[in-house]
Amino acid sequence: MAFQLSPGVLVVEKDLTNVVPAVATSIGGFAGAFQWGPVLDAVTISSELELVKTFGKPNTTTAASFFAAANFLSYSNNLKVVRAVGTAAKNASTVKGATGTALSTVVITSTAGAFSCAAGTLVVGDKVVITGTLGGTGTITGYATGTIYTVSATNGTTTFTLQTDAGVAIVTTTGTPTGLTYTLVHPVLIKNQLQWEATYSGGAGTVGLFAAKYPGALGNSLAVSMADTATYSGWAYEDEFDTAPGTSAFATNVAGVNDELHIIVIDEDGVITGTAGTVLERYAHVSKAVGAKTDSCANNYYADVLRGSEYIWWMDHQTGANWGSEAAGLTFTAASAANAALLSLTGGTSADAPTDVQLETAYDLFDNADLIDVNLLFTGPASLAVAKYVIDNVAEVRRDCMVFCSPSLASVYNNAGDEADDIVAERVAGGFNVSSSFGVLDSGWKYQYDKYNDTYRWVALNSDIAGLCARTDNVADTWFSPGGLNRGQIKNVVKLAWSPDKTDRDTLYKSSINPVVSFPGEGTVLFGDKTLLAKPSAFDRINVRRLFIVLEKAISLASRYQLFEFNDAFTRAQFRNLVEPFLRDVKGRRGVYDFRVICDETNNTGEVIDQNSFVADIYIKPARSINFITLNFVATRTGVAFEEIVG
Repeated sequence: MAFQLSPGVLVVEKDLTNVVPAVATSIGGFAGAFQWGPVLDAVTISSELELVKTFGKPNTTTAASFFAAANFLSYSNNLKVVRAVGTAAKNASTVKGATGTALSTVVITSTAGAFSCAAGTLVVGDKVVITGTLGGTGTITGYATGTIYTVSATNGTTTFTLQTDAGVAIVTTTGTPTGLTYTLVHPVLIKNQLQWEATYSGGAGTVGLFAAKYPGALGNSLAVSMADTATYSGWAYEDEFDTAPGTSAFATNVAGVNDELHIIVIDEDGVITGTAGTVLERYAHVSKAVGAKTDSCANNYYADVLRGSEYIWWMDHQTGANWGSEAAGLTFTAASAANAALLSLTGGTSADAPTDVQLETAYDLFDNADLIDVNLLFTGPASLAVAKYVIDNVAEVRRDCMVFCSPSLASVYNNAGDEADDIVAERVAGGFNVSSSFGVLDSGWKYQYDKYNDTYRWVALNSDIAGLCARTDNVADTWFSPGGLNRGQIKNVVKLAWSPDKTDRDTLYKSSINPVVSFPGEGTVLFGDKTLLAKPSAFDRINVRRLFIVLEKAISLASRYQLFEFNDAFTRAQFRNLVEPFLRDVKGRRGVYDFRVICDETNNTGEVIDQNSFVADIYIKPARSINFITLNFVATRTGVAFEEIVG
């Protein structure tokens, strides 16, 4: 408190209302394969509908990941999803050129078993559109140092493949002319907003005018068209706009001319919406001039406006145009007729599934507790090698979340009689020899209906187990067990790959594997609540580990406000008064049997104070879930008084 140097009234306000805050306990986290959506970027999803909108519907490659995420969302409404992609992933893009032509077109002439061509620019990974007939087999050289492109086909057929020297097919197509021609499209991999901002926001130069927002074949359904005052009349999408583009008020004020554009994004093939030709987005009266503003001072430069598109990135200006220049005194080049036609996006793919390493890289986004708040990580169809990585390098580092995983499908499907032994073998000797209270392993997979493709899919159960924990938070409290008939009911089950009997459940439980069982008339139930901790301890149960996560997280957040205060009796009493009411509340909600908080001169000695430290010891008696029930039925003679037997 400052000293007053002359008479006056000094008003001082002190806030002693600090409490232990509530902390999130039900936020899920998952990394997997999807058809669409940002890559290596954690996106919060609240429903299956939003999951479809953001990451696309499932296909054969992505279904196991998609339904892992969707199943968790059937129990909760807060999931952070990270998309991982394989090495072949590319964003669809338009062909670069002022009139929609290729970067270069090279005619490849074929003779008996040999090919020759003029020098060109062919980059490994380019999308190549080939037309022509072909006989024999030969090589094409001279496009890139150390690279040979092989074209092979059988005489008389019109299907052939252009390959790299590593044998990777670039494209397979058909045609009729005698000469072969290829068109370069240059697909790129733009993972997310951050990468586009860093790499492509200034114009890529070697890429077409537009690229799909995200990698994947869905981008091949997109097309873009744009028109200005020179091409608007008779434009196929003229009726989609109220008035023609011309010169904006912004350009007029600085003597600029012909800066306005109309841009439209189309679902050309109907893959995204289900109806070919559906208009996805319209951008009216945007400007070719950098720095252009609307009457309300909003940014109107077309390259910047398209940043808000859900489907495309702007990649470059029309070739030969003065677009992207300042408007002052400038007459802007007209849009070409080709660009007023429909510019189809091609070359998009994400057909290959991500590898274990790529999945691990995606899960690395969750390792910083300060950046991403997550509580329930699950691994979906990923291998136990990935699960071990996530436990060791994410959960054990953060120590405020748990990881849920499942054995391989091969261990539990069409493996009659060996299921329990094979799961235990995976658990003990299969590279998953883990002892951690932050990990949970279940017993298998379920069969569920895929409404998007009218088929049935095998889906790992770990997302359901994580979901049960989230639902337990909502119907009871975090420190209640998610297992059993009361809170352990699993949704969307047609059948289990394997439902373990009592003998098998005994085998599994000894190895800290939680059985999932279908009981006739009672549903499919999580019938265990063990963590992967091998040491006999209170922490070998899910509810105890989650109880301590809540206590440690909440109290540590509250404790930050003791930093840089004095370590004296007042601060220590303030801390006790902060923590004890919180623990009494947890005790009243059946989370602990008892507790004690010690924070005084006994553990804050002079030496501790001189080290600028503060120590509080918090003793907890955690509540335990019932795993084993013993019922003793005792028969007695009629004349015996019960008091004589039981006292």
